[in-house]
Amino acid sequence: MSDPIALDDLTLADGELFHDRKGAPCPIPTPLAPLADTHGHLTSLREHDPAMAIVRAALAGVRLLVVPVDPIDDVPRRWGSAGELLEWIDEQVELAGACLEECAERGFEPPAFEGCDAPDLLDNVRIVAGAHPYGAESFDDDAMARLRELLASPRCVGVGEFGLDYGPYNKVPYQIQEEAFRRHLRLANELGLPVQLHIRDAVGDVRCGAHRDAARILAEEGVPEAGCDLHCFTSGIKVLESFTRIDCHIAFGGAVTFQRSDDIREAATFCAERYLLTETDSPYMAPVPLRGEECEPAMVAFTAATVADVREKGGRGTRQATYDACWRNACALFSR
Repeated sequence: MSDPIALDDLTLADGELFHDRKGAPCPIPTPLAPLADTHGHLTSLREHDPAMAIVRAALAGVRLLVVPVDPIDDVPRRWGSAGELLEWIDEQVELAGACLEECAERGFEPPAFEGCDAPDLLDNVRIVAGAHPYGAESFDDDAMARLRELLASPRCVGVGEFGLDYGPYNKVPYQIQEEAFRRHLRLANELGLPVQLHIRDAVGDVRCGAHRDAARILAEEGVPEAGCDLHCFTSGIKVLESFTRIDCHIAFGGAVTFQRSDDIREAATFCAERYLLTETDSPYMAPVPLRGEECEPAMVAFTAATVADVREKGGRGTRQATYDACWRNACALFSR
């Protein structure tokens, strides 16, 4: 087991979890309901200690954290086996628990939510498992066996992330990506699990080809009855409507807070309440006012506040209603 965490690593001297690059505190918005980070890569953090990230998430009001793990990128490249990766996650939760006990002794505790029977975050760190499109060429029988082992974990609540990536950093041919996509969908349908999709269009593709192809494949294979989550949504209303039409949830992350993301905020405003989700995609795309920092699960508080704000301003319900919906939807999709 790793060495215990020094609580001094957690910046709480002035009661704030985060500070900007000039050292000024960045108060976390007060959550009106438990928060869910439905997609946070603990395994990819570089600047932050993963256990401390769990601690900060708990103190920010996060009560559900879904960690994506990859049978190709994580196992065996970084962990020798699926079992070792799962043990590592258990260890981070245990370390976080010890630190939260010390936090409580110093007077810092997670926020309470009256009238809401939400579990403690330490009891609600879950995983989804799937091969990212970057690894589709390596999604062979051995990778499928590792994936099945991960999906058998008691922590597992879904298959993902997988999908189609037509962006500039992926050189895997479309046909290979499509076959991996279909294999994941068939596995999710077999096991009765929801899916998390990674869909990225080519730069400048106004027709949103990757999303169009993904919607077609979902129609052909069948959207899993357990549910579907379009992770890291960075498109506009037309794409949103094409996926909510086939009963997919939409997960908004830090990009919804960016200055030039009016199209994403418009989509968040008009998304049907029953499909709303929040995530971070840690360690990527930290929200304003922490943009440029390494993202972590606690930062979902900023995203949730932005989504709630734009929906209230757009006449789509109160901030409370949005917070409640995001929590309710996350629990319905990722409870097992």
